[in-house]
Amino acid sequence: MRGIATKISGVAPLFLLFIAGAVSAFEDIEKLRIWPLPAEVSHGGRRMYLSEDFKLVTEGSKYEDPSGILKEGFDRMLAVVRLSHVVSGHRNSSSSGGSALLEGLHVIISSSTDELEYGADESYKLVVPSREKPYAQLEAKSVYGALHGLQTFSQLCHFNMKKKVIEILMTPWNITDQPRFSYRGLLIDTSRHYLPLPVMKNVIDSMTYTKLNVLHWHIVDTQSFPLEIPSYPKLWNGAYSPTQRYTFEDAAEIVNYAGRRGIHVLAEIDVPGHALSWGKGYPSLWPSKNCQEPLDVSSDFTFKVIDGILSDFSKIFKFKFIHLGGDEVNTTCWSTTPRISKWLKKHRKTEAEAYEYFVLRAQKIASSHGYEIINWEETFNNFGNKLNPKTVVHNWLGTGVVGRVTAAGLRCIMSNQDKWYLDHIDTPWQMFYANEPFEMIKDEKRQSLVLGGEVCMWGEHIDASDIQQTIWPRAAAAAERLWTPYTKLAENPDKVTTRLANFRCLLNERGVAAAPLVGGGRVAPFEPGSCLAQ
Repeated sequence: MRGIATKISGVAPLFLLFIAGAVSAFEDIEKLRIWPLPAEVSHGGRRMYLSEDFKLVTEGSKYEDPSGILKEGFDRMLAVVRLSHVVSGHRNSSSSGGSALLEGLHVIISSSTDELEYGADESYKLVVPSREKPYAQLEAKSVYGALHGLQTFSQLCHFNMKKKVIEILMTPWNITDQPRFSYRGLLIDTSRHYLPLPVMKNVIDSMTYTKLNVLHWHIVDTQSFPLEIPSYPKLWNGAYSPTQRYTFEDAAEIVNYAGRRGIHVLAEIDVPGHALSWGKGYPSLWPSKNCQEPLDVSSDFTFKVIDGILSDFSKIFKFKFIHLGGDEVNTTCWSTTPRISKWLKKHRKTEAEAYEYFVLRAQKIASSHGYEIINWEETFNNFGNKLNPKTVVHNWLGTGVVGRVTAAGLRCIMSNQDKWYLDHIDTPWQMFYANEPFEMIKDEKRQSLVLGGEVCMWGEHIDASDIQQTIWPRAAAAAERLWTPYTKLAENPDKVTTRLANFRCLLNERGVAAAPLVGGGRVAPFEPGSCLAQ
């Protein structure tokens, strides 16, 4: 190392200046206190104050806000900026010590529709002036890009405790931003533990702060079936209790609540395994009374129920994708149940072939209802060349499958359990941040098949009491990986510690129970001290 240092000092002083400049630029980025980091940012060194009656202006916008999505987003932004403080506000620039007064935000949206479509333009441009103009300006192609811009604007605002006003430092700001990946997900699991509707809505609200855009709702599993299915009303007999259920209207409300915040809801029914609870209402779905999982592959009734569920789903779950699971299928019950064993012999199928048959038949049913299918990776590992060519393979066992899936021409979502499983509470945020979807893929065409990634909050050991501190701030680390351009990401996650600590404190201020950064997930503060130091 000593020899290398001598060579650098003797040969390349300009290189040292370049390195010093790069380090200085990175340090400047880390002072921005914006999470996730935008694609392009520039700023000045002045200060603006928000007017007491800071208002939304939409003159010149093609979007007329027929459903109130933009106005609601603006009101939410102001609420989180004020943080429940009593704000004195300013009515004119002279009362703000000579600094300029910002009277409002001018939002211009070029698309007139508010239909939430997967892959739609989520970009935005945000300009906050310094004295020369009384309005900040936010431009976006879609209302959902504008909502992302509002989130960024909210992080530029700070409550001045002495003056009791909202201020924006380091003006003027110029921010141009767009997501790196179109799929930026968070899974929640309402089978292992029931999550009340207000808790689910709080999770959705917290997702918007990091620009995550897919809520993967793992609705049912072996343990419970909490959702009402009108076509087969006895299915929710598999709920833990009559009160730990979601009505069909509840599910529609969750979809609507998320959609108005730019978040898709991906519904999952995991078949043929992970489905013991289905038989509580319809025992004929079990292979037998003593062997209750996976679902009976030999019975047409099994597939009629799946068809009924997906028919009902199509009325409320409008996301283009449906998740059909397909993981961890132990087929022993099929061969040990005489009736099903006889069916296997009649149709000349092994257990493995029956598993393939079940998955492919379920895929056809989902396709008939207009869905594109997502399956866990075991389906690809076992019979990838037989899957519907529009199948999205959901990786979870390890990163290697991403390369194989894209090489086969299929799309992929990454959730490798060693880095992006939130229930693994010994996994620190640095590992969440460093997990790179393209690590095994260099070819651009294959990279385009990676839709994005998802952090998974499996529910075996979480419920309403601890879900938020188990999700945050580690999910935020993954969110920046999925949003920010690769060239702007820190190679060493520790370099973003200060900025992430600031964001974690911001989540706490907004009522989100984000845990300290020090340690793994769901840790308690080590000792008394500042939020920023934990």
